[in-house]
Amino acid sequence: MSVSPLADGPSLLAWARRAAGELERRRAEINELNVFPVPDGDTGSNMAHTMAAAVEEASALPAGASLTEVAEALAVGAVRGARGNSGVVLSQVLRGVAQAARHGESEGEMLAIALTNAVGFVDRAIADPVEGTIISVLRAAADAARGAVGSRLGSVAVAATQAARDALEMTQTQLPALREAGVVDAGGAGLVAVLETLTDGQPGEREPKDVDWHVAESHGTEAELEVMFDFRGDLDALQGRLEGMGDSLIIARISDDDGRVHIHSREAGNVIEEAFASGAVSHLRLEVLPSLLPAGQPERLIIAVTPPGSVTSLYAASGAVTVAPGRNVAAAMLDAITRSGSDEVIVLPNGQLSNAELAEVEHAVRAVEQTITILPTVRLVSGIAALSVHDPAQPLATAAFTMSEAAGEMRTALAFRAQKGALTLSGAVAKGDVVVTSRGEHMLVADEPMEAVERACRRLLEHGGEQVSILFDPGELQADQLENLAERLGVDVMVYPADGLQACAEIGVE
Repeated sequence: MSVSPLADGPSLLAWARRAAGELERRRAEINELNVFPVPDGDTGSNMAHTMAAAVEEASALPAGASLTEVAEALAVGAVRGARGNSGVVLSQVLRGVAQAARHGESEGEMLAIALTNAVGFVDRAIADPVEGTIISVLRAAADAARGAVGSRLGSVAVAATQAARDALEMTQTQLPALREAGVVDAGGAGLVAVLETLTDGQPGEREPKDVDWHVAESHGTEAELEVMFDFRGDLDALQGRLEGMGDSLIIARISDDDGRVHIHSREAGNVIEEAFASGAVSHLRLEVLPSLLPAGQPERLIIAVTPPGSVTSLYAASGAVTVAPGRNVAAAMLDAITRSGSDEVIVLPNGQLSNAELAEVEHAVRAVEQTITILPTVRLVSGIAALSVHDPAQPLATAAFTMSEAAGEMRTALAFRAQKGALTLSGAVAKGDVVVTSRGEHMLVADEPMEAVERACRRLLEHGGEQVSILFDPGELQADQLENLAERLGVDVMVYPADGLQACAEIGVE
C-alpha cells in the first residue's frame, strides 16, 4: 500500500471501505463455510453487513475528520450494525482500533494494541468462548502482532495476517463440527479477509496456503432464535440474567453501560422481557434459525413486515421471518429470500409499507427466481390471522388464497393518540384524545385507551364474530384489563403485547 491505513482519518476510512468491499466480494464463499455454531449460511453476509454499517457511520463525518474521529465512528457503526456472532467479534476489532487510535503510538504498535484490545473485548463479550473459531484466529493474530520486531505497520500486519491464516487452517482440526464437514471456521475466514486488506503490497507478504474448503450437503445441527438488540443500562447485570436462557451470548460493549446484545435462545420472549425490564432496548431484531423453520416446509418462506419490538417474537414463533419497515426493507427481504434457499415465498406487508415501498418491494423481488406472493394484510392482526391458517402441505396458490381470505374476513381497527386537534366525522378531537379508525375512516373518539378499545370491539362485533385479537402497547394498556373484556363482550379475547406498535392498540374481529 502506498499510504498506511493508520496514517490519518481519510486513510483509515479508505481502508475500511476496501475491507467492506472484500467481505462483500467473498460473502458467498464465507457463507458456504458456516457450519458452527448454527449452520445457517449467513456468516459472510453478517460480517459484510457489519463492516458496511461501520463505513456508513464513518462516511457521515465531515471531510478531513481525524484518525481518532474516524476510528470511533467505525467502532460505533459496527457495534450498532453488528449481525451474528462473527459480526459482533468484528465490531470489537474495530473498537480495539478506536481505543488504540487515542494514544498516539506508531502505526505498527497501534495495530498490535488494537488486536490485543479486541481479544480482551471479545473475551469479556462472549459468555462461553469456543476455541477453533474466529476467537482463536483473532488471538493468534494479536500474539503475532505483539511479537513482531519493529514498529512499522507493514511488518506487524504481515506477521498478524500470516498467524491468522495458520490459525484458520487449524480450526478444521479443533472443532468436531468443522472436522466432520471438512471446512475451516467461517468467521475466522472473514477475519483473515479483513487482515489481508492491511497487507496488500507489503514486503514479506506471502500467498495464502490453499485450504480444502469443502462443504458438506447437510450438517443437521439444531438451532434456535437469534435475538439481537442495543441496550443501555447495567450490562454486567443483564449478562448474568441472560446466561442460562440460551447460548452464543455475546455483549459487545461501546461503554460500560451501552452495547449490543446477541443470543441464540428458545426463550426469546423471556430474553426480551428481561432486557426491557433491565434497561433501555432499541433496534431489536429476531431471526428464525434453521431448526425453527416450520417442519415439513423447507421450500416455503413466509416474510412478515413488523416494527422492531416484541411483536417480532410472536411472528417468529409462528414460523415467519421478520423484517423491519424502513428504507432498507426491500434489501432485507431479498437477503432473507436469498439466504433461505426457499422456492416459494409469501410476504405479509401488515400495513407497515406505503404504496411507494410496496412498489419498491415488488420491483426488487423480480430479481430473484423464487415465486413471490404478496398478501393483502392491512394490519399486524390480519397478518396473524393469515399465519394461523397457513397449511404448508397445500400448494402455494391454495395456501395463499386461504391466508388472504382469513386476513380479508377479519374486521380491524386502529386506536392511537391524536397528535393535534381536528374536526372529524366522529366529532371534535383534541390533542391526546384516543382516535379509532377502521378501513381508513374515523370510527370513534375516546378519552382513554381502554374505553376506546372496548367501544371499538363492540362496534366491530355488531356484524358478528367469535374472537377478538388485540395487539397493545404496554405503555398504554395492561394485559389483565384487556383479558377482562372477554366476559363483558361474550367472545374469546386474545391479547398480545406489542411495543413499537406506534399506536395504543390494533384490534381484529373474526
